[in-house]
Amino acid sequence: MMNMSEPTDKISFFKEYLAVAEPYKGGKAISEIKTKKDKIYKLSSNENPIGASPKAMAAIQENLKNLHLYPDRTDQRLQTALRQFYNNELEADQFIGASSGSEIIDHIIRAFAGEGREVIVSNPTFKPYIMFSSWCGSKVIDVPLLYPDYKLDIRGILNVINDQTRLIFLTSPNNPTGTHIAKHELDELLANIPDHVVVVLDEVYYHFVDADDYTTALPYVKKGYNIIGVNSFSKTYGLAGMRIGYAYTTPELSAYIHQLCKPFLIDTLSLEAGIAALGDQAFIDQTVEIVKKGRLYLYEQLDRLGMHYWKSQGNFILLKPEMDTGQFEERMLEEGIMVRPVANFGAPGCVRVSIGIPEANEAFIAALEKIIK
Repeated sequence: MMNMSEPTDKISFFKEYLAVAEPYKGGKAISEIKTKKDKIYKLSSNENPIGASPKAMAAIQENLKNLHLYPDRTDQRLQTALRQFYNNELEADQFIGASSGSEIIDHIIRAFAGEGREVIVSNPTFKPYIMFSSWCGSKVIDVPLLYPDYKLDIRGILNVINDQTRLIFLTSPNNPTGTHIAKHELDELLANIPDHVVVVLDEVYYHFVDADDYTTALPYVKKGYNIIGVNSFSKTYGLAGMRIGYAYTTPELSAYIHQLCKPFLIDTLSLEAGIAALGDQAFIDQTVEIVKKGRLYLYEQLDRLGMHYWKSQGNFILLKPEMDTGQFEERMLEEGIMVRPVANFGAPGCVRVSIGIPEANEAFIAALEKIIK
């Protein structure tokens, strides 16, 4: 009979790997900012600089009367719209819809990762890859991008793959560096990874790319590679507040991931907005044009001011100011400009600035000029 006075080892019901030391913190909202400036320019979260797709806004207005009804049980209508958007190059059931790109990433990790399995990332990168993998008990292996150009270390990735490896997370264009993965690099990687490893290519900024050697996951999916393309409606379409995203992959992987999709997962307004936004090519073109022109303007001004920065394929630019990034952020806020220090993305000493409308870009440069002087 157990002596109740004797010390016993306490059995915990907590999972140790859920104790994430540094949880992800999204960019601040304008409402959180205190400044004496009359106008605040939010250049910290890579949002669409001109708002949301007008067709999406119209769809939202039209469906407000239906909020008492449940949304679609599945993502089937979004799948059909995506098939049309991709010119019928894939079947509808190869698309997977969810309430944000982050939710898609979570689905993928829960589908393939877990205790005893390994996931490869390349910092600096989007932190949820690491967080969500850790929440599933996976071991995260970091193969850092090669400094100073932030190129993918293909040989380094191949060297750490083992029998427990299940996922490789790649982002192109990469957040926060703005760099992209050239097609020949992706060709080399995919040609040398074993069949039990799935590559996840996060391509949410692909609309803003002008590099000749860029590629999405699409040609590799069509050839049957174990690769998943991840996209979001938050950036180009201006629907960050609606939370809707999607992935596409081979029929086999799509059917497997779909088993994790809950019924009624995408709310009515997000679903209707996303479907409508896919057909708003004029808005996409307008957004891309503003971003690309703003990008060139900022390059020119940053060169003039002697700032250390990286050329970008996204709607943002990574800077390395000659002062503490926290101090730089505060000084910018005093001038009414919101920027994002990205040490938690794996880029200490750097700050990411989103590309805005001309007025916002000019305000940023004026503030920068004042601060560095």
